[in-house]
Amino acid sequence: MDKILTIAWNMVKRTIGSRNGLLSYILLPCLVVAGVVAISGSMGERPATILYSNMDDGAAGKHLLTELENTGDYKLVEKTDEADLRESIIDQNGDAGILIPQNFTSALLAGEEPQISVYELKATETSIMVKMKISVIADEMRNTAGLIGAARTEATDSDSQFAAVMQRAEQHSVGSIRTDYDLYPKEGLSIVTGFTLMFLMGLVTSSVSLIMDDRRERTMKRMFSAPVRSYEIALGNFLGSFIVGLIQIVVVLALGRYVLQFDFGLPLYLYFLVLAAFMLVSMGLASTVAGLIRNPNNTGMLNSLILTPTCMLGGCFWPLSIMPDYMQKAANFVPQKWAIQAIDIAATGGGWNELWLPFAILGLMAAVLLAIGSAILRPSEAGINA
Repeated sequence: MDKILTIAWNMVKRTIGSRNGLLSYILLPCLVVAGVVAISGSMGERPATILYSNMDDGAAGKHLLTELENTGDYKLVEKTDEADLRESIIDQNGDAGILIPQNFTSALLAGEEPQISVYELKATETSIMVKMKISVIADEMRNTAGLIGAARTEATDSDSQFAAVMQRAEQHSVGSIRTDYDLYPKEGLSIVTGFTLMFLMGLVTSSVSLIMDDRRERTMKRMFSAPVRSYEIALGNFLGSFIVGLIQIVVVLALGRYVLQFDFGLPLYLYFLVLAAFMLVSMGLASTVAGLIRNPNNTGMLNSLILTPTCMLGGCFWPLSIMPDYMQKAANFVPQKWAIQAIDIAATGGGWNELWLPFAILGLMAAVLLAIGSAILRPSEAGINA
């Protein structure tokens, strides 16, 4: 065990013991991931800015704006007229614009169907939702106006009666019970997870490069001539890189949670366990690749042949659901897919009765890759350029 720890500590010092190593393998990845956390953390949290111009002097226009504001999803900003509204939308000062026409209330009471104009530069989720919400509110007001018109007499003031009904409706005497408790991953979590996994996979290149240097310089051969077995050398290199990965994970999670105040949407310890399990697989992959590669010049091909393709296939950059069926099936053989799936399950409130499968698969991958890596490492051999 002492031999394994000695090799592991030497690997840690060689990886992050220098200024360049600390910058490349700890600080830079953490800053990039922290930047992604900062950007994605603000996604979906601010209310959409809706510009409006209310040309109606009746109760219908006021009721429409009040109902939109009461949803809490929109920040309403008033504009003086239609020209000002159009110009502001072109300048992208708001997500959408609403123009309530003149005599909107009078037209409703007269049985007409006045149109509310919605301005947008392009169709977005916000503009579509605003249109749907306006349509629902307008239909309710149209039905109310029709009932008042049907019961109207000469002594009845339709405008005041309609205003009273709208005022009563705004009190929302009939409430609703929320059944959606955000049982879906937090917006932006998949982006943060994808970039974190990508940087953790980047440690594979570092580990392979160091192992290849040892083989080329015959350091590993001299180690093997001592009373050290090949599996101890593989485990030492594996453990050293794993410790560096754990340091990277801790710094990233600490920055995101306690500095940037990003809510990951799941317990921090569970997020750490998933990333640590993925790190085990990454280090097993490093051991296997280092055993297969004999030419140090081929180390640079790892990014194009292993790291980037597996990150793309595993869903680090986009959802797996948009990929063809055959690619979704192929994703079952890369660890990124199972790490992301475990985080999604935890973020949606799933327990260990669901989490055991991705954890078991990640553990099996790590065990198989480490076994293969220790078997084919052949530390007694030197690289072909030695």
